[in-house]
Amino acid sequence: MNAPQSGWPHRVWADIRLDHLRDNVALLRNRLAPTTRLMAVVKADAYGHGAVAIARELQSIGVDAFGVGDSGEAFELREAGVRGTILILGAIVDGEQERVVAHDLSVCIHSESRIDRLEREARRQGRRCRVHLKVDTGMGRLGVLPSRALALARRIARSRDLELEGVATHFAGTSARADAANRRQLDAFLRVRAAITRERLGAPLYHASSSSVLFSSLDAELDMVRPGLALYGVRPADAGADAEKLKPVLSLHTQVIFLKDVPAGTTIGYDRLFAAPKKTRIATLPVGYNDGLPWSLAGAGRVLVRGTPAPIVGRVSMDYTMLDVGHVRGLKVGDPVTLIGRDGEAAVAADELARAAGTIPYAIFCALGRRVARVYHSARRSPGRPLAAHA
Repeated sequence: MNAPQSGWPHRVWADIRLDHLRDNVALLRNRLAPTTRLMAVVKADAYGHGAVAIARELQSIGVDAFGVGDSGEAFELREAGVRGTILILGAIVDGEQERVVAHDLSVCIHSESRIDRLEREARRQGRRCRVHLKVDTGMGRLGVLPSRALALARRIARSRDLELEGVATHFAGTSARADAANRRQLDAFLRVRAAITRERLGAPLYHASSSSVLFSSLDAELDMVRPGLALYGVRPADAGADAEKLKPVLSLHTQVIFLKDVPAGTTIGYDRLFAAPKKTRIATLPVGYNDGLPWSLAGAGRVLVRGTPAPIVGRVSMDYTMLDVGHVRGLKVGDPVTLIGRDGEAAVAADELARAAGTIPYAIFCALGRRVARVYHSARRSPGRPLAAHA
C-alpha cells in the first residue's frame, strides 16, 4: 500500500480495485461456455463492496444480469440507472408488488398465492412481470418442492401477465469438494427441467451454480451461473488451483490515532482480557465491530503495521481496537494499518481474518458498516490514490 508519511482522510476505508473485479469476471467467463450467461450476485451491498458502483462497473463490461437479496436492493440499482435483468433472489412481501412490477424487476417466486398477487398487479399496470420459479431440491429454505414445480410452471405459462423467465435452485453444500448431496440436488433439478421442457412451457433460463459449485467437479453450468464471492476475489473453500488466480477486490485499512507506552501488567480493554507481559507500546485504532471488525477477535487475529504483523489485544469494542506494537519501529500517530490486504511483503487475507474470528469471509465483508469509506480504483494503479470515495 502506498502511504503518505502520516494522516489519512478517513478513519476506516476500503480500497476497492475495480480492475481486479474485471479480471475475476474474465477468469469466470473463461470457465464457461460462450452461451452461458453470468448473473453477478450483488446482494448485501455487493458483499460490502458497494452495490451501485460494482453493478455499474460490471454493466460497463457486458454483465447484464444481477442478483439481489430483496426488493429494496433492486430499487436502489434501478434508480441508479442499472439496466438489464435484476433478479430478486429472495422473497418479496405483500405491499412490494406495485414497485417491483413498475421497476421492471424479475422475481423469484415460491408459491401459487404469490403468483396470483404478481399477476393481478401486472395486469393492473398493463405490464408483463418476469418470474423465476424457485425449486427447493434440498436447501430447505425457499422454493417449491420438485413435485409441485411442473404445475406452477404451467400456471405461469398460461398467464398473459407473467413470463417464465427462469427456473432456479440453490445448493446447500458450500465447499468445492465433490458433494454427493449436491449431486442429488442437481439430479432432482434436471428432472424438473426435463418435465418442463417436454411440455414446451417456454424457454426459461435454468440456473443453480454459485461460486463454490463453479469451482467444483459438479457439471451444473446449465444456462446461467450466479457467482457471488468469487467475483470479489475470495477463493471458495477447498477450491483447486484455478481459484488461486482470483484477485482480491477489497482491502481494508485504518490508521493509528493514539500510541501509549505501558508497563508490564497493564490491562487493556473491556473485561481486562489482556495484561501486558512486559513493557510494551499499545496502538489504538479507530475501528471496531460497528465497522465490521468482529468482536470475537479478542485475543486473536493480526493486522499489518509498517509491513509488520501486529496482534490484536483485548476486546474489540464498538469504535476502537488495540494492538501490541512494541516490536514495530518508527511507528507514528497517523500511520496506516492494514486489516485485510497487503502491506509490503506481508498480507492478511479475508479468510485468515475470518478464521481468527470463528466466522466466514461473507460475514466479514457484509458487516462493513456505514462509517467505512469505499474508495474505488478503476485503472491499474496502486491503492492509496482514490478516484472517488463514498462514506
